Amino acid sequence: MDRPAELVPLHYVSLGARGPEDVVPDPHGRVLTGVADGRILRVHHLGDPRTARTEVLARTGGRPLGLELLPDGDLVVCDAERGLLRVDTDNGTVRVLADSVAGERLRFCSNAVALPDGTLYFTVSSRRHPLDRWIGDIVENTGTGRLLRLPPEGGEPEVLLEGLRFANGLAAAADGSFLVLAETGACRLVRYRLTGPRAGHAEPFADLPGMPDNLWREGPGGPVWVALASPRVPPLDLLHRASPAVRRAAARAAVRLPYRPSGTAGVVAVDDEGRVVHHLTRRRSGFRMVTSVCTTGDHLVLGSLGEPGVAVCARPAAR
Repeated sequence: MDRPAELVPLHYVSLGARGPEDVVPDPHGRVLTGVADGRILRVHHLGDPRTARTEVLARTGGRPLGLELLPDGDLVVCDAERGLLRVDTDNGTVRVLADSVAGERLRFCSNAVALPDGTLYFTVSSRRHPLDRWIGDIVENTGTGRLLRLPPEGGEPEVLLEGLRFANGLAAAADGSFLVLAETGACRLVRYRLTGPRAGHAEPFADLPGMPDNLWREGPGGPVWVALASPRVPPLDLLHRASPAVRRAAARAAVRLPYRPSGTAGVVAVDDEGRVVHHLTRRRSGFRMVTSVCTTGDHLVLGSLGEPGVAVCARPAAR
């Protein structure tokens, strides 16, 4: 991997609410996000902090995480408490698409991607730890993450993959032949093939210099942007080799202690061969725990699980 370039901050836009965990742009250059109090917000004029403003589109009644904007303008929302939702961005109506899998409550729904035929693929990060104890799953390394599929006609979600180490962001290949999935606990991306002789198989796609969170594809010909919530933590890699009992004890301690995110902010972008085309970092960053990234105009927009706003950074030159 090439030496990282500098992630250049331009300004910060406060949202008046904490935790814009995912950020996605709409065709008009506005950015949609969900915050900790359950609201879905649309942010206007992010390029100028003096004129930036937010409007409330909906209230999910839960905790929205990953977002996927559909061609008709509706929004698919992964809600950590309510499951997979569809939000009408015109009138704020919230409809539950799925809230259980095989008789088990669907919780910690994390990220989703929609294919042109209307199929939805989405992830569950953990079946053992809820969102407010996410650090426990990372420390314990439970491997209870899932990839699921909801057909266009709806119904019961189908489990495609299990045993994932904190399944997180999703993006589709430009040609629709595979999905890219972020495995946060393994610091890597996974390719899940949708077509061809290996359809239904998963394989490593890219090793990363940190823990990936949400993914976002920059148009059909653009790269997949990856938010790095944290750099790699070597002691954590060692702990993951310990016995399950040791990891469980460490997880119990971790959820009781205050978590302070790393001061290094980072994002990468990869192409459909798994090659890194951008790697941007900033040490001693005031904006911590980057959980999402998207582009709009000449800017990169960063979201975070913990910050009360979004960061606007310079977009790197094309490579």
